[in-house]
Amino acid sequence: MSKKAGNFYFNNFVESAAISCEAAEMLKSVLVNFDVNKLEAQKVQLHEIEHKGDNTRHELIRKLVSAFITPIERDDLTKLSQNLDDVTDAIEDILIRIYMTNITQIRPDSIDFADLVIHCCNTMKEMLEEFSNFKKSKKLKELIIELNRLEEVGDDKYVRCMRNLHTTCTDPIEVIDWREIYDIFERCCDTCENVADILESIAIGNT
Repeated sequence: MSKKAGNFYFNNFVESAAISCEAAEMLKSVLVNFDVNKLEAQKVQLHEIEHKGDNTRHELIRKLVSAFITPIERDDLTKLSQNLDDVTDAIEDILIRIYMTNITQIRPDSIDFADLVIHCCNTMKEMLEEFSNFKKSKKLKELIIELNRLEEVGDDKYVRCMRNLHTTCTDPIEVIDWREIYDIFERCCDTCENVADILESIAIGNT
């Protein structure tokens, strides 16, 4: 297969990661400049970003259907594409949950968590930019390790957020609502690590 044809898949993955970064940046902007009256419109705007991610995934699937040869196994391509889509879905789910449960005030540590999600997404994008050179790239392994580290930071942040929630909040409904939101924040970090794990598996299996 031609290098140009093979590059389509790698470029598609970078584009998907860039969409996740865009979604993460928007989520933080919403939290920092929180206005409950703007939430519905912001939810629609973030869904439009998520929809771009869906379209990028659909482009890859259409390409796979007609492709005779692919640079790596088809199952690996589809699995990676799906997991990248899961990252943006999880980010959107945070805002959906805030909207659904009628959150009226943002807890400061959720903004810190949003910063971590942005860091995860940026690292994931950088990792995917290295992916096309996975047989030679030394930086790819470093970025995979860094995403694994960030996921552990996310686990620790989740525990501290939950501890703070249960020791400072006396409203049981608010506790339930924020527990669910923090759960999804942690899932964002987990899904980024899943992408790293898939890339590592692909690199090992194709070298």
